[in-house]
Amino acid sequence: MVTGGARTCGGPSRGNEGVLATTVRRAVLNLPAAPLGPENPLPPLRTPAPPPPVLDPRERAGLPRDMARQLGHRPLRTILPTRLRDGYGRERTPTDLDAVVIENDRLRVTVLPGLGGRIHSLHHKPTGRELLHRNPVLQPAAFALNGAWFSGGIEWNIGATGHTTLSCAPLHAALVPAPDGGTMVRLWEWERLRDLPFQVDLWLPDDSDFLHVGVRIRNPHEQPAPVYWWSNIAVPETPDTRVLVPADEAWHFGYDHTLTRVGVPEAGGLDHTYPLRSEYPADHFYELPEDARRWIAALDADGHGLAQTSTGLLRGRKLFRWGHGRGGRRWQEWLSGTSDGGYAEIQAGLARTQLEHVPLEPGAAFSWLESYGPLSADPAAVHGGDWAAATEEAAARLEEALPRAAVAEAYAAWLPHADTEPGEVLATGSGWGALEVLRGGHRLPGTPFFLATLGEQQAPWVELLEHGTLPKPSPEEPPGPTPVSRPWRDMLETADADPHTEYHLGIAQWHADDRAQAVRSWERGLECGPAPRWPLLRCLAVAAEENGRRDHAAELHAEAFADLTTSGTTDLTASAEGVALLVALARETVEAQLSAGRPEAARALLAGLPEAIRERGRFRLLLARTLVAEGDTGAARAIFDAGFEVADLREGAGILGELWASVSDEPLPDAYDFRMSPPQE
Repeated sequence: MVTGGARTCGGPSRGNEGVLATTVRRAVLNLPAAPLGPENPLPPLRTPAPPPPVLDPRERAGLPRDMARQLGHRPLRTILPTRLRDGYGRERTPTDLDAVVIENDRLRVTVLPGLGGRIHSLHHKPTGRELLHRNPVLQPAAFALNGAWFSGGIEWNIGATGHTTLSCAPLHAALVPAPDGGTMVRLWEWERLRDLPFQVDLWLPDDSDFLHVGVRIRNPHEQPAPVYWWSNIAVPETPDTRVLVPADEAWHFGYDHTLTRVGVPEAGGLDHTYPLRSEYPADHFYELPEDARRWIAALDADGHGLAQTSTGLLRGRKLFRWGHGRGGRRWQEWLSGTSDGGYAEIQAGLARTQLEHVPLEPGAAFSWLESYGPLSADPAAVHGGDWAAATEEAAARLEEALPRAAVAEAYAAWLPHADTEPGEVLATGSGWGALEVLRGGHRLPGTPFFLATLGEQQAPWVELLEHGTLPKPSPEEPPGPTPVSRPWRDMLETADADPHTEYHLGIAQWHADDRAQAVRSWERGLECGPAPRWPLLRCLAVAAEENGRRDHAAELHAEAFADLTTSGTTDLTASAEGVALLVALARETVEAQLSAGRPEAARALLAGLPEAIRERGRFRLLLARTLVAEGDTGAARAIFDAGFEVADLREGAGILGELWASVSDEPLPDAYDFRMSPPQE
């Protein structure tokens, strides 16, 4: 529920007589929430897991030229410089979340600036309908590129293929004058995967049924940058929910990672525009005609629902469905804490598919305007057998509710305000943007990154920037995050060599794909003198693992873990950050031993961990894997029978089903069934 915050920020906008002018107010949203926990302190050096798409040769030959160029353009080698967020659990308690409410006579919009700027709710007041899937809980799950993500609402995805690393991160937020003389809410941050600043302006005109969203992504650098953007809209899902979009073809992408062109609305005898008619989760990326209006809608049995439309630059439209199978239903329950109701996602992006990254030239910007609001259409046409008639009916009703020309006019009215400096601050994001502005001297009108936001994580890098030396940290503290762009790498290369500097230099070189040099830097760090050895040993272990040297990786991981747990004077279990470090390195070390075929070493390490860590679901799973590797399938089966939950189970992970198959011939229990594709024959 939303409570408190009755104060109007920035003053009301002008309104017609008898019409409630748009207001913006602070509020508190109280939800059962699982705490995020501290960041994982180990730098994420591994290559992201999902493989590239597999194209049928006939489809490859027929790809549109821009799609062919952008598929596979500049994929991520790592998620550096961000950190993993995997310290959450599944115990939820009532929690107050800071919110901003934008409201007029027609709509009430609830925004969570501290959680990626997510729009949590879009409530249509005249009909009393909630237009979005409003998640009743805040339950992190391992869906974002860096881990923690939660479902529901409208999410702003920037960075690279997948859910943004900002899913559970705070954004800067402030009030800005709106084009109609009222007040907008501006959200902005520095996206670190692609090193780009962006902004999202939320503008609700007086007496409007539609929320306008102005988006701008800028490239302040001297080289092109690959850009990814998808606005993900979670909508309520019933058996009769239908997704409508002006397209007759789509690209189907399932969890077998195969991209195939299919017809719309039917393929293989199934009407896939009804999300619940399909068994397994999948994506459908729609081929909109070049001159078609950009829109997508999800309407229920009575023809009511939500529509999203935009100016032409945001060309892509997509449906993500969970399907009606056991795995999809289990994931929905996992994310929302209830089996009541579900959701599908309708989405809009810069490219045809989410497998593409679009080049943005130096000094240039991408900008567009999106609009979100209610749509009602004739249910007989919407759910009739004539697809063209269904989409024409929805398009006609959208044109009545919000003409295409009105969207273009709103964009033209908003764009001059994109540079307007923010006023009253509503929320504060990270200090990384301020660090980049300090280093690069970037001028970014409208999105100030104030020096006052520089914090503890940025302090060593300010020192390096101003004095050319990276300060030595306390030996009891794990190294902080590493900026990895070319300018920072150059500064590290000329700084005084010591173990700490060589550690960070190696990370920056690894990110640049100069992996042999990274290994040399880490090895030099070990030779430089007395210092905690485990950070360098762990980096070398991952390097060995990525090179397929499993035995060497297991040895290095074991040496790093021994150094962490025996050479320090600090009790790692005395703080949440210490526990996070112990958990992260213990997990990697056990997995390395199992990968190298050393279950006895894995068992010994598990046995030496504190009981509170051994009882975590992830470590119960590791013990079951160890027992299977030792041939004790009965003991492994007993772990399943006792029950456990792996809080950070990765989207698409098949480990539970695979491990169950090794301990039992019985069907996989529902509690462990997260399968997102048909079983392999």
